[in-house]
Amino acid sequence: MSQKQAKALFLDRDGVINVDSGYIWRVEDFIFRDGVFEACVAARDMGYLLVVVTNQAGIGRGLYTEQQFHALTGWMEEQFREKGVEIARTYFSPTHPEEGIGVYKRESPDRKPGPGMLFKARDAFNIDMAASAIVGDRETDIEAGINGGVGVRLLLDGTEDTTGTRADAVVGSLADAVAWLVKNQTTG
Repeated sequence: MSQKQAKALFLDRDGVINVDSGYIWRVEDFIFRDGVFEACVAARDMGYLLVVVTNQAGIGRGLYTEQQFHALTGWMEEQFREKGVEIARTYFSPTHPEEGIGVYKRESPDRKPGPGMLFKARDAFNIDMAASAIVGDRETDIEAGINGGVGVRLLLDGTEDTTGTRADAVVGSLADAVAWLVKNQTTG
């Protein structure tokens, strides 16, 4: 008998979980968006495993280090735990094909719109990609979802022009995205 597959809610970080004020790597600059914790509790209660997938080209550009990113990530994940929500894992891609420095100046299948981070999560947690959803604030997040076979792709309005998006819906916040999932999916 095979193990039942999980469904995941893949979350971009900057612009979805926190206010994107550009290359965030310090706790004092990290501002959670309104309703994030409540939305994640609701998603968890619907059976979603919460997975963060974030491009972090600031590392590749030399603006901050992987150690600084991991320190902030540990703090962020602890804030979720304190609210009763577990982030299964945070995946990141530090490369940038043009602006990267040294080993970070390269293409990577992990860098969205590539699906590498999604596939790593799929393999680590036995995720049913078709039953999963991704929420991002850029079309590259939506493209990563398409490239990774993610069943539902939701785009937050406000970062880019959403005309011509390949998202299933454009929503105003993570809370709106979870409300969309509640309305449009079964909790199976």
